[in-house]
Amino acid sequence: MQRVIPTVSVVIPAYNYGRYLREALDSVLAQTFADLEAVVVDDGSTDDTAAIVRTYADPRVRYIYQANAGLSAARNTGIRETRAPFIALLDADDMWLPGMLATVMARFAECPPEVGMIACASTRVDEKGAPLGGKTFAHSRDRWFTARDIVLQNRFMPSTVVARRQAYAACGDFDTTLRSSEDRDMWIRIGSRFRIWHIGAPQVLIRKHTSNMSKHADRMRVNMWKVIGKAYAARVAPWWNFVFWLRVTSIFYFQNAWMRFDEGRFLGALSDGALSLVLWPAFPDRSELNEPSLFRIRGFLRFAIAAVASPCRRSKTKPATVL
Repeated sequence: MQRVIPTVSVVIPAYNYGRYLREALDSVLAQTFADLEAVVVDDGSTDDTAAIVRTYADPRVRYIYQANAGLSAARNTGIRETRAPFIALLDADDMWLPGMLATVMARFAECPPEVGMIACASTRVDEKGAPLGGKTFAHSRDRWFTARDIVLQNRFMPSTVVARRQAYAACGDFDTTLRSSEDRDMWIRIGSRFRIWHIGAPQVLIRKHTSNMSKHADRMRVNMWKVIGKAYAARVAPWWNFVFWLRVTSIFYFQNAWMRFDEGRFLGALSDGALSLVLWPAFPDRSELNEPSLFRIRGFLRFAIAAVASPCRRSKTKPATVL
């Protein structure tokens, strides 16, 4: 019997995220837009991922196992194994609100073929799914994004994105040499060939927990810089546009400052924060950083206070020398 091709294929890469996978799958099957399939790509998990998928009798759920090859390779496998004209990504620890696909597909129905990708806003939740709150600003409104916008700063989490199959066909696979920021690299490539629309209404729950890939500052730093280098080599903006590339580098160092701060590396955060301000002192347009006014200055002061206070705390707890 020939399998009916759905309108949307949902690719869910999973590596030892069995504790979250059921909520992710349930959120897909609860979509009001039901013409879909969910393809779980098990990237060599050693937990109960396979057992969880086997509990689903729904024919829309498919399971593919591969030896561990990394997130990019798992997404590439899933895309190759699907046949739908639209491909959605959902990380195994995230969830969709019931109207996510209906909202995105209704917008695609209004768009010409040169719109290759639509993303929507998201809401952060904790490990148990409780809202964390946080910033909204520029990302909370409908708007177009370009490849240059994404070179400045990543705008979309993978779980918020639905793209036409031809966009992936034209732009190639996710880069398996990148250990993080591979999604930003892909959005830049898609944005260089197609138009990208953003829906400001949040439709996705992004789970924050201790094993998120973004918690590894050094790895993120190296791979973010590689992605910026790839964009520079591809001439997303010409090399002589020094203003643009200074702004890109300034944002890069500011993001690194926050990652180092979150890891308790306060002197490194202070150094990167200072360099960010020196490279480009002000971003009057909040949409460039998706942050409130003076956010970088307030952040820099926070880094400075933490860097000064940290040695003081250590000296207070240091045992007295016995003579």
